[in-house]
Amino acid sequence: MSEEIKKKVDDAWKNQVDKEKEQAHAATQPYHEPTFSIFLSSLSMQAMIATGKLENPLTQKAEKNLEQARFLIDTLGIIKEKTKNNLTAEEEKLLDEALYSLRMIYVEEKGK
Repeated sequence: MSEEIKKKVDDAWKNQVDKEKEQAHAATQPYHEPTFSIFLSSLSMQAMIATGKLENPLTQKAEKNLEQARFLIDTLGIIKEKTKNNLTAEEEKLLDEALYSLRMIYVEEKGK
């Protein structure tokens, strides 16, 4: 390959890479700092999906997996125990409400 052809190929490749970097950077969403509330919400949403009350975002179907739901609910229970007297009032309320709701949904679904 001649130097001139090689240079054109290299320049074209570099231009393409730069263009892809710019597109990727423009498409990214702003970074959201993780918080304990977001963490609790994430686990709660996973449990809701496992109870079949919410669609699985990957399959777009409501899929029930009560074993997984129980695991996630129990995990939230452990978090409640281990963080006792160490949460803000808002975090404690969020955790209590999530646990109550999820436990009620689990019992309802288990009874079907």
